[in-house]
Amino acid sequence: MTDLNKKVARLRRAYAPHEHRPLGGYLVAMSTYAGVAATIAALVKATGRPVPERPATADVVLLSIATHKLSRLLSKDAVTSPLRAPFTRYERPIGSGEVMEEVRDSGSPTRHAIGELLSCPFCMAVWVATGLTGGLVLAPRLTRLVATALTAVAASDFLQMAYAVAQQAAEGYDED
Repeated sequence: MTDLNKKVARLRRAYAPHEHRPLGGYLVAMSTYAGVAATIAALVKATGRPVPERPATADVVLLSIATHKLSRLLSKDAVTSPLRAPFTRYERPIGSGEVMEEVRDSGSPTRHAIGELLSCPFCMAVWVATGLTGGLVLAPRLTRLVATALTAVAASDFLQMAYAVAQQAAEGYDED
């Protein structure tokens, strides 16, 4: 074992002595994210696209809602489970077309970290927001169109849930 490997093993034990934490996998994920962000920045520079000094409030709201929806769609939707299947294991449905999955821990810190990322809408949101923000600079019309569709779906989700709650309340009222 090299000195570096020994130092990493000591750091891992000191960080989480009673639990396995895939620090190496997290490092791979962070490096990949940095590479994606650097690539977007390089594309913006190479294309000469102007970067807004301050994004429009409407764009921030649109991308926020679209980020929420796309993050949940990628990390929880039953239909997108084939994307997560190599890194997660199905546990149970959690309603509204979403599923709960557990991270596969097959001894690969990278697989574990990717599983955590892909099954966590909060974790996924950072990546989605970065992509949509880069898209807003590189292809603003297309990005706004896609974000509008995702925002409409998010609004529809909330309306569907509100309708279901109202329907349950009405059924409960009929029983009284």
